[in-house]
Amino acid sequence: MFVADRGGFIFEPKLGIHDNVVEVDFTSMFPTLMATRNISAETILCKCCPNSSLRVPELGYNVCRKREGIVPKTLWLILRKRAVYKELRNETEDLEFKEMYNQRQNALKWILVTCFGYLGYKNARFGKVDAHIAVCAFARDALLKTLRMAEERGFEVIHGIVDSLWLKKEDTEPRDCAELCGVVSREIGVPLNVEGRYRWIVFLPSRTHAGVPVLNRYYGVFDSGKIKVRGIEARRSDTPKFIHDAQMNMIKVLATARDSKEFMERIPEALDVLRNYARRLTESKVSAKDLLIAKRLSLHPLEYAHDILQAIAAKQLMKAGVDISAGQTVQYLITNSRSKRVYLRVKPEPLLNAGVHYDSRKYMELLLSSAANILSLFGYTMSSLYDLIVHGEEQKPLI
Repeated sequence: MFVADRGGFIFEPKLGIHDNVVEVDFTSMFPTLMATRNISAETILCKCCPNSSLRVPELGYNVCRKREGIVPKTLWLILRKRAVYKELRNETEDLEFKEMYNQRQNALKWILVTCFGYLGYKNARFGKVDAHIAVCAFARDALLKTLRMAEERGFEVIHGIVDSLWLKKEDTEPRDCAELCGVVSREIGVPLNVEGRYRWIVFLPSRTHAGVPVLNRYYGVFDSGKIKVRGIEARRSDTPKFIHDAQMNMIKVLATARDSKEFMERIPEALDVLRNYARRLTESKVSAKDLLIAKRLSLHPLEYAHDILQAIAAKQLMKAGVDISAGQTVQYLITNSRSKRVYLRVKPEPLLNAGVHYDSRKYMELLLSSAANILSLFGYTMSSLYDLIVHGEEQKPLI
């Protein structure tokens, strides 16, 4: 079980900022593997083909060669339809049709994702845990083979996760990436495509352990100017709009840099953006609705053992006659996080009034934390940003 139940392949990111990194992704990797490798509950470890030549990597499970499984038979239709919609989306110039095709291919994508997940669900009518494990084994094998083929062609692997790789090569040309994708697609049997080439990309460490890389925490800008962020406050659904906008506007300033050298030169400009947002906070010029925090209740409000903020807000709503249950999302404003009177710490969104005041100290902490999150690799911490932004101390040299 230790060998079998391992999930997808992970290659830890190399912390820091990297120039000219190419991101390549497999299209519908897991569903395509399920279809091309004939993976279904009745085909894995079938009794009719004990000597089958199609074997699951590492595990040696035999896969049926005499009949097509019901799962792959179903998946082919969805995979083909999604491919057609993606092609139509890329070909059309009509923005309305482009959006329509994109939504349709995206809906089919999530159907395919669900098909993989349901394969391992214990009560699935057409599922089987051995089939689920087999898909992951084929996926690990595919990514490892891709990694080796990339390295043979002079690429350095910066990061890899399940169905994506971030590759770097000096003086690489578009044809180098196209050639690699073509070779891999033929060898693996799953389409590999270039997601894009980054001018620069920053892979961030854990917030609790500075030297430990995190699989899905990064931000960068493509050659096209498109910004991509993962695992930071701007991607979280519970982040207040004010904090989201501050972090994204800092990144937009950094995104004007063409490489890591210019990135470092843009940091003072990004700090000016942070300074402006901090000034708005201290001068009480931020709308309460832009500071609302949305949290999902994991329990009924009365079942919480501690007075966490979303529970306090939910109890206030209950007292006001609102029906609240576990699973609902509560929006609230932090009014006085340090108050000894619990009900004064937050105010739920429906009960806000014109005279309500927010806790500028707490929101300043959230603002500086979001900035430190994206700049920690360059010598900035919560403490140093507080001295620089709030107290106006002279900027310290970057490390």
